[in-house]
Parts: sequence; structure tokens; C-alpha cells
Amino acid sequence: MTNVQSPKDESNHPPLNDGLLQDSAATQPPFVDEHDFNIRLADNESYDGLTFEVIEAEVAEGKRVVSRGVYLAPNLITTLSLLSGFYSILASTQGEFYKASLAIFLSAILDGADGRVARMLNAQSPFGEQYDSLADMLAFGVAPAILVYSFALQPLGRIGLGCAFVFTACAAFRLARFNVQVGIVDKKYFVGLASPLAAILVTAAVMVAVDHNEWVGQYDTAVMFLFAAWVVICGLLMVSNVKYYSFKEFDKKKVPFVVLIIGVLVMSIVLYDIPVGILAIGIIYALSGIVTTIKVKANF
Repeated sequence: MTNVQSPKDESNHPPLNDGLLQDSAATQPPFVDEHDFNIRLADNESYDGLTFEVIEAEVAEGKRVVSRGVYLAPNLITTLSLLSGFYSILASTQGEFYKASLAIFLSAILDGADGRVARMLNAQSPFGEQYDSLADMLAFGVAPAILVYSFALQPLGRIGLGCAFVFTACAAFRLARFNVQVGIVDKKYFVGLASPLAAILVTAAVMVAVDHNEWVGQYDTAVMFLFAAWVVICGLLMVSNVKYYSFKEFDKKKVPFVVLIIGVLVMSIVLYDIPVGILAIGIIYALSGIVTTIKVKANF
């Protein structure tokens, strides 16, 4: 009597819904194919579409790990940054340019805080990185463009619209390039002007014009074209390959005592006229990367 054997599974991997997808590093050996891993992640029994949950793949001790949920503290700070950017857009459309500018500054402060909180709490995740980039796009790509367009570029018609869009598009390019280069470039430097700094340059210029409108003239033709050129320059600096010092390791190193005194003097000067001081410091920082790049090229 012939024994009938059931056909063997020719696949190298177990069935997709076999319940093996657990929150453990042992369940995802390094040899699992990326495409197969994504299919298993999507077909996980907890991912039924009826719950509000984030299921993502992380790397822990060199192995793939499936985790659920999000880290609360850094993502709440990112949400506040997103809210500030959203409020800035609303304020710009209503002609409240100073409030819109302050909201962008607040977004920049919160954007710096969420990363530090995530590192302090060891609460970094792929979801947090992508969420932060999306929030940055609104707060530092869209909000400053709408602010400067509503304040000075609208009378220029399509030219003003195009200049504002160049800034937004460059911010998107800058953030996308930053995401794909994480872990590749030196963390001590930004490749291109960081989007929060570019947004601050545009925003500080608007605040200076609002504060000194008696000699600037909000609707003066020269000022409008000056803002058009300025927003395009700031946008192009974001997508350039100019290297800027990131200051990410600055707080871990000791500096001569005189540096602290210089810092106090700089803050005293800035406090005399905060928008002018911030704009001046931003311009100096933007020029520093260009000067350094020119010197490096000249030495070759």
C-alpha cells in the first residue's frame, strides 16, 4: 500500500499569518528579506484595520524588531511644533504678520527640543523621525513661504507666487535629502542650510520690516523685489552642498571662558533689537558656510 505524503512547502519562510511576528528580536533574523518582512508586518493579526496603532520595524542590537505604539513626550512636542506652524499660516492669511512670525520662532524652538528629549529618554523611532520631517515641512517650508507671500510678494503676482513656491519646494527637497542621508553624513555638519534656520532668516526679515516700516515701506517696490530675492536665496541655500556646523556636539565640549563672555555680549546686543539681532546672526551664520566652502575649494 502506497503512503501518500502531503506536498511539502517549498518556501524558505513560514506562512505569513503563522503568529510568529512578535515583539522580540529573535523573531526577525537578519537574513529575512525586506519585502517579505514588510508583508509579514502588514499581515500581522494585530494590524486588522479596526484599531488605532502604529506597528513599525526597528533595529535593536543589530536585529530587526517589531514594536507597537509611539513615544509620547517627543511626539507631543513635535505636535506642538506642528500646531505653531499651522497657526502661523492662519495668522499670515489674516494679516497678523508679527504673530505669524512668533509662531514660526516657537516651532523652531520646539523642533530643537523634541530631538533632544528623544535622545535623553532614548525614545527615538522611525515614526518619530518621519513625523518630525512632516511637521518641519509645514512649519519651516509652507508657513514661512505663506508669511512672506502675504506680507510682501502678493502684489508681484505670479513672480511673487513663484518665489514663495521655490522656498517651499527647496524645503521639501532639503528634508527629503536629509532623511535619506541619515547615518551617512557627518553629524557635526548640515549639508545645506537647515530648514528651521532658513525659515528664521525669512521670518526675521519680515519682523524687521514690520518694526521699521517707517523707513522700509511695506509696499515699496524695491522692498518687494528684495524679499523676492531673499526668499529664493534662502531656499537655494537649503538645497546647496554648503556645509554648516550643526552645534550638535557643542554642548559636550569645554570652551575657553572668554567664549562665555562673548556670548553674553552678543545676547546684550541682540536684546536691544531682537529681530535685527537675530537676522544679523542668521546672515553671519549663512555666510560662514559659504566662506568656509570657498576657502576649502581655494586650497585644492
